[in-house]
Amino acid sequence: MYRDKTKVIKIGDKVIGGGNPIMIQSMTNTKTEDVKATVKQILALEEAGCDIIRCAVPTMEAAKALSKIKEQIHIPLVADIHFDYRLAITAIENGADKIRINPGNIGPADKVKAVVDAAKKKNIPIRVGVNSGSLEKHILDKYGKVTAEGIVESALDKVKIIEDLGYNNLVISIKSSDVMMCIKAHELIAEKTNYPLHVGITESGTVTSGNIKSAIGLGLILNQGIGDTIRVSLTGDPIEEIRSAKLILKTLGLRKGGISVVSCPTCGRTCIDLIGLAEKVEKMVTKYDNLDIKVAVMGCVVNGPGEAREADIGIAGGKGEGLLIKRGEIIKKIPEDELLEVLENELKNWSN
Repeated sequence: MYRDKTKVIKIGDKVIGGGNPIMIQSMTNTKTEDVKATVKQILALEEAGCDIIRCAVPTMEAAKALSKIKEQIHIPLVADIHFDYRLAITAIENGADKIRINPGNIGPADKVKAVVDAAKKKNIPIRVGVNSGSLEKHILDKYGKVTAEGIVESALDKVKIIEDLGYNNLVISIKSSDVMMCIKAHELIAEKTNYPLHVGITESGTVTSGNIKSAIGLGLILNQGIGDTIRVSLTGDPIEEIRSAKLILKTLGLRKGGISVVSCPTCGRTCIDLIGLAEKVEKMVTKYDNLDIKVAVMGCVVNGPGEAREADIGIAGGKGEGLLIKRGEIIKKIPEDELLEVLENELKNWSN
């Protein structure tokens, strides 16, 4: 697979590429200058399972705040820079573990060189990011419109700029809000370079539409063996990005651990608040990442035991009560209002 052959890159205390586990990234939506709020959000993202965090650095104050933020968090910190090369240099000086730039908008050649020299001095990676919305005029003129081929050409042009400056500690990111174009672009670039790829569907939308686009796009890309880090970009709470990313990786068999929840879609036989119960279970099990098991939440006692047979543990609702099922066997009946509590007690005492 492509990802087994990519260049190994170190980001803080994390390692990507060369077949290492795919890392989950997110991006804070706080003002980076607000150290307290930014740290609070990062710590919550860490708890949810975020491996690498990126912060926007639009001002010098934000760049200088990175040192205070880094002191209080436990995952690598990436600085997202546009337009002003001085912000990139200051971010590096304040402890950024990686910087994200587009050499095309960072300034003339001497400014790009200054950023590369600063990164080289600290030996931190540069993520070269190109979005479909930021293609140069000559690329658009060449292809007539935004295309996968144009995105790839633009990205590799930017990579060559940095390589020509004597630096190859690089990660590439090519994104588009057009899912099929994004997939094709990743297939093309995987044939042309061995740098690690950060994969995502940019501007994918709200939690509902963004999850669908990201699941399809990331699923098809990752399943071809392409991609070393991922971000599910959603218009919403960044915590949702982590939950979605973990589920995508687990569904593809690319990440182990953590509880997988299956639940039935409800029907006319459902006599309990299955939707509410399933949502509570899904939220509750995030505390048990040490368990690698399947939990079933079923809506009726007619088919529930059979449907839950393949799960390690499950609950099946009836009228005002439900069943606790373990490894396909009915253990006992439980009042409806105690189902969640009983299930959590079972998980607390579960041993693989």
